[in-house]
Amino acid sequence: MENSELSLSTPGQVLPAPPVPPSGHPGEDPFGEPAGGVRGAGRSLRKRISGAVAAIVALAAKFWAVVKGAVLFLPKLKVLTTAGTALVSVAAYSLFFGWSFAVGFVVLLFVHEMGHVFQLRREGLKATAPMFIPFFGAVVMAKSLGENALAEARVGLAGPVLGTAGSAVCLAIAEAINSDLLRALAYIGFFLNLINLVPLVPFDGGRAMAAMAPAMWFIGLGAMIALLLITGNPFLLIFIVLGGMETWRRWKLRGTRSLEQAAYYRVSPRNRLLVGAVYIGLIVVLVFGMHEAHILYSGSHSFRSL
Repeated sequence: MENSELSLSTPGQVLPAPPVPPSGHPGEDPFGEPAGGVRGAGRSLRKRISGAVAAIVALAAKFWAVVKGAVLFLPKLKVLTTAGTALVSVAAYSLFFGWSFAVGFVVLLFVHEMGHVFQLRREGLKATAPMFIPFFGAVVMAKSLGENALAEARVGLAGPVLGTAGSAVCLAIAEAINSDLLRALAYIGFFLNLINLVPLVPFDGGRAMAAMAPAMWFIGLGAMIALLLITGNPFLLIFIVLGGMETWRRWKLRGTRSLEQAAYYRVSPRNRLLVGAVYIGLIVVLVFGMHEAHILYSGSHSFRSL
């Protein structure tokens, strides 16, 4: 409730009359300037300018509030992260392979990564939406891959399983419509899923080895070093460094022989056999798929393998 002071005039009090202007012309300023003259026009102009400025400031403030709200809201839209990085990857790959191949390639990467996402959710774990990195593939981030090595293996193998299925569908469509473009996409899809089975973390095959035979990490590291020496591909050096650091970290933790480490890597013989069967079965299917889809593809021209 507002409080205000009430002022009452004294009864019978008479206010003095205003002085009469010295000039006999009504509406004339005592200093010789007509009312509403230059000064009045100046005040009116200043009021209009100040009103316009105030309106612009208010509009800018509203616009900034909308922009700020949008910026705060964007991180919550995971689909924008996936779509944005996918578009960047498509643009990057199209510089070398053309738009049609680039789009199909990114779709196959998405299918592979969604295999990890689905399995993480089945394990009761939260995962980010797939994020694409040009010339490095795609990645899904999660705080954990499971409560034990078997869960980690399931998450790791889910990507190649769904990725292999996606490449197989691509090959089936290619055969149905006789498309060399789709055959080339199927081939690269089979090939990338096969590469992901290298028994070295952070590759999916390294995740499977956590449940099968962790000592295979060293064989995978040696294979990557040999591949680097043969091909001279500098990108392999990044995976060798990451894989070497992760292998050293994990092997050092296993050396502590703590109860936590023992519980994590405790996998029954039956489950080891199941993981091994899926791992080897994937390799066989992928090699067969590559053989069936083998094609040389360059720019807008395709050539059947001889």
